[in-house]
Amino acid sequence: MDDKARDFFAAFKAGHMSRRELMSGAAKLGLGAATANFMLNAAATQALAADFDWKKFQGAKLHLLLNKHPYADAMIADLDNFKGLTGMDVTYDIFPEDVYFDKVTAALSAKSSQYDAFMTGAYMTWTYGPAGWIEDLNQWIKDPTKTNPKYDWDDVLPGLRASTAWNGVPGAELGSADAKQWCIPWGFELNSTTYNRKMYDKVGAKPANNLPELLETAAKLTKDLGGPYGIGVRGSRSWATIHPGFLSGYSNYGQRDFTVTGSKLKAAMNTPESKAFHKLWVKMIQESGPKNWSTYTWYKVGTDLGAGASATIFDADILGYFMDGGDNKEKGNLGFYAFAANPDAKAPTPNVWIWSLAMNTASKQKDAAWYFMQWASSTEHDMFGARKMDFVNPVRASVWKDDQFRNRIDKSYSGYLAQYEASSPGARIYFTPQPLFFDVTTQWAETLQKMVAKEVPVDEGLDQLAASMDKQLKDAGLG
Repeated sequence: MDDKARDFFAAFKAGHMSRRELMSGAAKLGLGAATANFMLNAAATQALAADFDWKKFQGAKLHLLLNKHPYADAMIADLDNFKGLTGMDVTYDIFPEDVYFDKVTAALSAKSSQYDAFMTGAYMTWTYGPAGWIEDLNQWIKDPTKTNPKYDWDDVLPGLRASTAWNGVPGAELGSADAKQWCIPWGFELNSTTYNRKMYDKVGAKPANNLPELLETAAKLTKDLGGPYGIGVRGSRSWATIHPGFLSGYSNYGQRDFTVTGSKLKAAMNTPESKAFHKLWVKMIQESGPKNWSTYTWYKVGTDLGAGASATIFDADILGYFMDGGDNKEKGNLGFYAFAANPDAKAPTPNVWIWSLAMNTASKQKDAAWYFMQWASSTEHDMFGARKMDFVNPVRASVWKDDQFRNRIDKSYSGYLAQYEASSPGARIYFTPQPLFFDVTTQWAETLQKMVAKEVPVDEGLDQLAASMDKQLKDAGLG
């Protein structure tokens, strides 16, 4: 692209013309919409260089480990702007999620310097951080010589900042004053309901407001649709079955995974209230879930919705978003609805999954890696992903206020923006941080499977689960 076009977009970024004048002028320069948007983002990226030496590590070569995900796709699509801004080269290895976390654990535990930074979930840092495998990023965030003054860390949604910070003490509150910032929020998902509007209209149903209503609605859909089942939720023997819709509903009923007294944890899933919630959840799956529910992962829950095999899911809002687009059979037919499982709750309290960026302690070029991480989590890149790619949900408050992004979402995804705004104030991680997270949540999922299969009554199963967890905690010095 010639200098005239670059100067033109730089003038817009400097506030010398309106967006309408920009697009009109771009057309006169013979630039298509896609090219114009790329140039606009390039101008925004270059504007970052005004008060910060982005070329400090020019010539460095960074290597990333990435999960195959639309958030990674958005970063890759914008990577040329980072390379132009910094003069650094970036390569990456990318793997599907079913093997991704094993790749991360293998690299970190071997203390390999192969990867400088990588994608992670916040839960994983409860293992990586105390093990000394990743860096506390506060030392970079709070250093004005290493962080662009325009980075605006406070613009990242506070619940996400807190949920990715922990002091390493089992049971301690996330985001405490002494917490270490183990990773940077990059993109996230909260859990609500997505439903097939055509199927609901066909049987005269409306989106459920709470869990008892959802049981009735899902049963009606299963009966009256004559094929598709009513509700999709995860069911595989994995921690990933517990964290989305299940824990969002569970926490909305005021329930906890553990109680904390001093430095000791005690299992809390066998309270009378918890047992009542579990009975509703189990009944919902038995009456209106898929026949092979115990095999269901994120992918199966989403695929069934997109293919018209299910009428509803209680899972990540972005999963519904992806199924409402692309080449899915039900593209354009889906709707989104904020969901508070407890009829007495005032608002939803969704548990969140936060795709984040972390720094490998074994990296030999940490400062250069931080340059990449702050760029990838910057307002400018967040805005590019939100406006032009499937980068939902963005982590920055300023991006959620952007009219272009809001209008695109509101126009194309029925109810998505409304469900987000109703759900996000209560969205955070509701698990108790502790080092046995993956072991105990996987066991919880296994117990759910036994309850749904009627191998054990709910009350008995939860008593057994709590007793087993308490023993594990005691053996680990945590109970």
